[in-house]
Amino acid sequence: MMESGSHLIRLCDCPELNEATLVLAFTGWMDGGDVSTGTVKRLVHLLDATPVASIDPEAFYLYNVPGSMEIASLFRPHVEISDGLIKSVNMPENEFYVHSPANLVLFIGKEPNLRWRTFGECVLQFASQAGVRRILFIGSFGGSVPHTREPRLFITCSDPELRPEMERYGLRRTDYVGPGSFTNYLMTLARPIGLQMVSLVAEIPSYLQGANPLSIEAVTRRLAKILKLPLDLASLRSASTAWELEVSSAVDQNEELTQLVRRLEDEYDNQLLEQADEH
Repeated sequence: MMESGSHLIRLCDCPELNEATLVLAFTGWMDGGDVSTGTVKRLVHLLDATPVASIDPEAFYLYNVPGSMEIASLFRPHVEISDGLIKSVNMPENEFYVHSPANLVLFIGKEPNLRWRTFGECVLQFASQAGVRRILFIGSFGGSVPHTREPRLFITCSDPELRPEMERYGLRRTDYVGPGSFTNYLMTLARPIGLQMVSLVAEIPSYLQGANPLSIEAVTRRLAKILKLPLDLASLRSASTAWELEVSSAVDQNEELTQLVRRLEDEYDNQLLEQADEH
């Protein structure tokens, strides 16, 4: 199983880790608020992680699809042209990074449009070579959490024994039926070859668009506890506070949105009280 994708891995340096953790981030389906990629990019920056490998994108993405320009633009590479000269064409990137002191591998990529099995084999091939024992995906989805509260965090696990361990960090079990992601599929590939995998997904405000620094900070903080990383999160807290104040100011200008946020706050707080009573 592991060989068919190996020729698509561009290896600069293969780390020699033992029982390591691989943290995954993907743009696309479960990256609302940039929580998936924003969190792992921040870890790469805070840890000064070293790039060690990448996956060749050519076999996995659609660059042109039939339909309107609005639909086609979602698939085409971003280009920059200035003063009549081509400056750049940004093709999809799938990069692995390593921070050996923390026994940690980080991956930032784009969810593949095509050949999920082969792409999964590429990820698992590198994980196996690097000495990874556990994979942790970070994602998000739009829900009923107000922007004035921390996101709720949910888990999906490949193995039953992982659930109580993750629940010690305040993570809830997922119940869901509907369209799946590449990482759901990857989880089914990981378990048969002896890799544990956890999907940690944040519920974020569905009424907001764009990057969500508050959720990124909350997920990074929880992830630092799980991975036992001594991170300085001061810059994230500052960005989170500034963002919340800016959003709250905009919400105050819209009476309908103000009422929505107040209702969501009440529901959120009442649920916390109910959970406290149960314990």
